Amino acid sequence: MAGPMMSDTRKGMAAMIGTCVIWGLSPLYYNLLRHVPPLEVLSHRTLWSLLFFASILLWQGRLGQLGQLLRTRRGFVLVAVAGLMISANWFLFILSIQIGRAVEASLGYYIFPLVAVLLGRAFFKEQLSGLKWVAVGLAFIAVATLTAGLGAAPWISLVLAFTFGFYGVIKKGISAGPVVSVSGEVLLLAPFAAVWLLGVHLGGWEGLVGRNLGVFGHNLHDSVMLAFSGVLTATPLILFSYASRRLPLSTIGVVQYLNPSLQFLCAVLVLGEVVTPWHMVAFPLIWVALAVFSGETLRQDRSARRRVIRAGTSSTTEM
Repeated sequence: MAGPMMSDTRKGMAAMIGTCVIWGLSPLYYNLLRHVPPLEVLSHRTLWSLLFFASILLWQGRLGQLGQLLRTRRGFVLVAVAGLMISANWFLFILSIQIGRAVEASLGYYIFPLVAVLLGRAFFKEQLSGLKWVAVGLAFIAVATLTAGLGAAPWISLVLAFTFGFYGVIKKGISAGPVVSVSGEVLLLAPFAAVWLLGVHLGGWEGLVGRNLGVFGHNLHDSVMLAFSGVLTATPLILFSYASRRLPLSTIGVVQYLNPSLQFLCAVLVLGEVVTPWHMVAFPLIWVALAVFSGETLRQDRSARRRVIRAGTSSTTEM
C-alpha cells in the first residue's frame, strides 16, 4: 500500500511544482509580447484557451457538462462573475509586465493567500487562529509601508490579490470541476474577445494604451506566441487540478509560494526592474507573514490528521 501511495504523492508534488514553475516564469513569456497591446493579448488568451479547453472536454466526452453548468440561472451567473474576475486578473497581470511593474505583480500573488483567509472569514465564517491574525497583520503593515514610502498604494498588487481571492470565493459555489468551470468562463468571455479583435483588425481600435497593432496573421512569431497563450493558460490549471486531488491543501498552499518567488526573480534578475528600499522592507514582512501562516497551517493540518487517526483507532477498539 505504501509504495503506490508514495508514488501518487510524488506525482501530485511534481504536478504542483510544474504548475508553479509555469506560472512563475510566465512574466518572461508575456514580456516577449509586451509590444502587443494588453487587450489584444488578453483577447487571444481567452479565445485560444477556449479552443484548448473545449478540445479536452470533447476528447474526454464531457462537453455536455458545460451545457449543464450554464443551463441554470445560478450556474450562468456564477460562471459569468468568475469569468469577469479572472479576466480582470489576467489583464492586470499582462499590463503589469508591459509597464515594468512585475515586482508589484509578484507582491500581489504573495498577498493573495492572506487575502483568501480574510475572504474565507468574511464569506464562510472560517475561524482564524491567533497566529494567522498575526500573519494578516504583518501583511497589512507591509502594504501600509509601501503606501507611505512610495506615496501611493500598490494598487496592482491589491487588485491582483483581491480579484483572485474573489474568484476563489465564487468558485466554491460552482459544482462543476475546474476544467468545465474555466471552459464556461472563457466561453462567456469569448464573444467580447472576438468583437474586440474584429475591432482591432478591421476598425483600428486602440484601447487603453492608445495604439493598434493587430499582429495576428501578419507576424508569424507573434501569431504563434498569441496562440500558445491558450496552452500556457490551460496546462497549469490542469496540473493544479491533478495535484489538488493527490496532495493535502496545506502542502499545496506552501508550494504555491514558488510562483510569486519565481515572478519576483524574473522581474529583478531578467527584466531588470528596480527594487526600492521600501520594497526591501515590505517584502521581508510579507515573507515572515507567509512563514507564520504556513507554519500554523501545517500545524493545524497535522493536528487534524492526528484527531482523525485517534477517532479511527477508538472506533476500531470499540468494535
